[in-house]
Amino acid sequence: METSVKHFDGVESGVASQYTLPALLAARAARQGDSALFSDRQTRWTANDACAVAARRAGSLAAQGVTRGDRVALMCSNRAEFMEIVLGCAWLGAVVVPINTASRGLQLEHILKNSGARLLVAEPHLVSAVAALNAQALALEQIWLIGERLEEASDETPVPSQWRSMPMPPPGAALEAAALADSDPLAILYTSGTSGLSKGVICPHAQFYWWGRYTGNHLGLREGDVLYTCLPLFHTNALNSWYQALLHDAELVADRRFSASGFFDALVATRATVTYVLGAMVPILLGREVTAAEREHNVRIALAPGVPAQFQEAFTSRCGIALLDGYGSTETNFAIGGGIEHQRPGYMGRVVPGFEARVVNDVDQPVADGEPGELILRASEPFAFASGYFGMPEKTVEAWRNLWFHTGDRVVREADGYFRFVDRQKDAIRRRGENISSFEVEQVILAHPAVETAAVYAVRSSLAEDEVMAMIVLREDARLDPLELIRYCEPRLPYFAVPRYLELTRDLPKTENGKIQKYKLRERGITEQTWDLDASGYRLKRS
Repeated sequence: METSVKHFDGVESGVASQYTLPALLAARAARQGDSALFSDRQTRWTANDACAVAARRAGSLAAQGVTRGDRVALMCSNRAEFMEIVLGCAWLGAVVVPINTASRGLQLEHILKNSGARLLVAEPHLVSAVAALNAQALALEQIWLIGERLEEASDETPVPSQWRSMPMPPPGAALEAAALADSDPLAILYTSGTSGLSKGVICPHAQFYWWGRYTGNHLGLREGDVLYTCLPLFHTNALNSWYQALLHDAELVADRRFSASGFFDALVATRATVTYVLGAMVPILLGREVTAAEREHNVRIALAPGVPAQFQEAFTSRCGIALLDGYGSTETNFAIGGGIEHQRPGYMGRVVPGFEARVVNDVDQPVADGEPGELILRASEPFAFASGYFGMPEKTVEAWRNLWFHTGDRVVREADGYFRFVDRQKDAIRRRGENISSFEVEQVILAHPAVETAAVYAVRSSLAEDEVMAMIVLREDARLDPLELIRYCEPRLPYFAVPRYLELTRDLPKTENGKIQKYKLRERGITEQTWDLDASGYRLKRS
């Protein structure tokens, strides 16, 4: 479908397909140019404003040498500048690489190296984490600082001279939108590796269109809705909410972070009608004293993946907000779910029309209903799923083998078509809404001179999510205080990946060929010998 729409400043948008971000921006501006589209509670854009922002930010990127297909790394909290870079890259045909602001050390260096980004746009207080990396291993050439000077962000860590740093340039001359296809990549989102380094998921423009379309339909979005998220825009969940607002003639309000004490006040202040929570947020909110704001808001529904069944009814009864569960991943889409009328506590839902799902054994043969197996998925719409892992062809082939995407999640399909999540087949840990690679945590621990070997794995917490535990074997004659190891991990890992539980042992259970049997450690769980960070009184830094 070819479209050409004049919608602002006399700039003509010539876009090659209907599902690219420039095409969707142009369509929204043509429908409702003066309607509110985005706010970070300081800056607010109409649909016309968003088009102008995209075209002019594309101009400033191009003026600094960014061209179509280039990757632009983005390390930023929820603020208007985050979306400005996303829109500018999309308009120009560049690829944005949002990075978790808590990334540090090995993980951060791998992301920047793998993506090949030559430009990094970052908040100043995050620059020291980048400066600590091996500059020679990266393609990075420029750093744009959002709002402040480099000296204010250096944290006494000098930035390598080969990285030119400067304040983020002002918007440039408006450019015409690149002629893009639905299959062109919009973003590379790094999801935690489960047996190795993080993988960069190549997300095409059309994938985000279908995310927004399906999710908005399931939520029952209406024209004029106000969508409130305090989840980070560098993850699929919140970035998807932008598309929901764009497609359904609504407004997205993106707040900086989740605050249990201020969550309902924020819903009231922003006049939100729809919101987003993760599994652990609900029991945290229920654990607080009842406030008037819990009933003064106008929110009717929340997208709430992974909320334990026992909390769902209690939350809705107390707060008046219906909770919508479902299944999707960075590589896929909202493939299992449905509207609120189809919800069943403890279940993800049924397969959504437009997708196929199977539950299979380890050789991809379907298992009977009621039996657990790996969930595999595929889509009928072109480019509704990610197109692979950036720079990792062997991982792409492995995950998409036999023309199905292998999720690594263990589920059960009931006879009536409802799917129930069982556990993760992959060696990943889910904590505070973040995916953690046990491999990456192990690499940091193994670098400590006192450690001989280590195994990192998940144990369950009272919040119905994972906690990180490490079982450690020390080198001969070595001694190690648990808090010393925590302080060693802290600057080298995201705060949420630092283990809560540590235990020293003389040996780890292994197979005949020497592979650590983590399932035995998980079954063993926490014992009287386990050291607990929370009980120590030490508090991790979060920036």
